[in-house]
This record gives sequence, C-alpha cells and structure tokens, in this order.
Amino acid sequence: MTPASPDPAGRAAALADAAVTGDRRALARLLTAVETASAVGEAAVRILHTRAGHAHVVGVTGAPGSGKSTLVNAMLRELRARGRSVAVVAVDPSSPISGGALLGDRVRMQEHAADPDVFIRSMAARGHAGGLAATTDTAVIVLDAAGFDVIVVETVGTGQSEVEIAAAADTTLVLEAPEMGDEVQAIKAGLLEVADIVVVSKGDRPGAGRTANLLRTMLGPVEPADAPEAADAEPEATSGPPARPPRRVPEVLITTGATGAGVAPLVDSLERRRARIEERPVTEARVRRAATMVWSIVSERVRADLASRERAAETWALVRAVAAHEIDPYAAADALLATRDATARRDEEG
Repeated sequence: MTPASPDPAGRAAALADAAVTGDRRALARLLTAVETASAVGEAAVRILHTRAGHAHVVGVTGAPGSGKSTLVNAMLRELRARGRSVAVVAVDPSSPISGGALLGDRVRMQEHAADPDVFIRSMAARGHAGGLAATTDTAVIVLDAAGFDVIVVETVGTGQSEVEIAAAADTTLVLEAPEMGDEVQAIKAGLLEVADIVVVSKGDRPGAGRTANLLRTMLGPVEPADAPEAADAEPEATSGPPARPPRRVPEVLITTGATGAGVAPLVDSLERRRARIEERPVTEARVRRAATMVWSIVSERVRADLASRERAAETWALVRAVAAHEIDPYAAADALLATRDATARRDEEG
C-alpha cells in the first residue's frame, strides 16, 4: 500500500512511482486524481510526462450503435494474443442529474478484467463536447508512462461532430454500420475526414460489402501500406505551428466484432502505423496534440484567474455590461486581459 504524503507533490510522486512499477491500485488512484483535476493529478502529470510518449494511442469513434465497444473488446483479444499490453479509456455519457456515467462500455470488456496486462478505465464526459472527457488527454499521459503498449480511447459516440478524438490519438478509427446512410458524409467536412481507418462494423449484416465499396469510392484510393503518411511526417524545424495536414485518404476495412472476423487485418494496420511512429516519434500529429493540451491549460488558467475571488467583482461587472449591451464582448475581454497583465507586472516589480 502506498503511504500517504501530506503534500500533493509528495503524494503524486509516491503514486507515480507505484503506478510505473505495475501497482494497478495506485494507477487507478492517479487517474481519479487526474479526472477530478486535483493538485495531486496535476503534480502526477508533471512527473510522468517525460516518461510518456511510447504508447500507440488509438481513437475509436462512431455513431451510437455502430459497435464500438464490441470491436474494442475484439481488438483487445487480438492485441493480447500478439503480446501487447493494452489500456482502454472508455468515455461514457454523463447523467444530467447525478453527473455519473453508466459505465456500459466497461461491462462489455469484463472478460479481460483478470488480465494484468489490460487496464480498463471508464470516464464520464461530464458535459464536455467532442466525445471525450476534459481530462482524457492527461489520463492518456499517465497510462502511457505506466508502460502500456497501446492505449485505446473510445469516445461517447454522438455523431458527425465528434472530431476531437483526432487531436488526441495517433490513429483514429471511425466506425460505420452497414446501410446506415452515413456514406454520403464522406464528401462532407466532419467525422470521416479525420479518419485514418474507416471500419465497416457488423460485417455479417447484409449490405456491409456495399457500404465498404461506397466508402472506398467516395474517399478515394489508398496509398501503398509502406508509403509515409502526412500525419506521421516529421515536423519541420520551425518556431511556428505545424502546417495543416493534407486531406487523409483512409483505409476502409470490414470487421465483425462479435466473431472477430476482420479484426486481425485491422490490428495489422495498427501495427504498421505503430512501427512508423516508433521510427519518428515527434510527428506533426503529436505536435498538434501537444498544442491542444497546452492551449487548453492556458485557457483554463486564464479563465480561473479572472473568475477568482480577487477578480470576480470586476469580471462579472464587465459580463453584466455585455449582457446589458453597454459594451461589446471583445471590449470586455480586452479589458479583463489588460487588467490581468497590469496586475502581473505589478507583482513582478513588487
């Protein structure tokens, strides 16, 4: 049992040391600290971030009923047969009343519960848009540092707007069920445009082959398996942001999660992508993921500072002035930031 420490940094260090040596209870406690955005959670991420960066992060998304959890369960079985250790972060929709999650995805994966090289964690979305929880990316850092080879992130499953997973994963799988009418979305901006692999799930249903063929026609031809991908390209030595990647042409595969049919070729594709990442670990995709995390933290810290007790009166006075149409929202934002900068300068001088 990990001894308690009176300070957050000490507790985080003790839990982090235990988690990276295989203590699953310590890992679970760390993830709880991260999910609740506690001081222990932040300290743990600070400690563990330099130990992370080795796992292949696979995002799995798609509409409700497309078979995400069933496919993830089959992928777990295949990855374990190949000797890969796997962590799963299953993001579940939250109750609008209690804020809790149903945890249905975790129930479907119980056959792996006793496997020491499998770790399954459910996270409540808690109202966060985009199909993920607000702390999914930091939870992935903790699991990565804990030594898992593959981290699967399964999104809530809310439809065509659920594109946030592309910024959180090395490889994004988008599931389409046969004859659901979503093939036409391939020519629109949205979920299918962020896919690295489009998986026609429930391949034993009528129309699976037709759906796959339609998707291949709409999405375009796939380059050879050994061709480098734009998302895996090594970033240029520049101080600016990474360039916007060209349109991806994803593979289209057919699987049946309930029987395991087609899952081996899917994992073959994931293994090829993992090998490319191991050759060039600092890809443009990972730079964009890091940028997303950094900007999210900056945004949250500025917001928290401006809503703090010391600044609350001024902040809400400006918000009310905007509501009363006395000033515009840009002017209010400029005033808040200017006041914050002036206070920071006084603190430095003092």
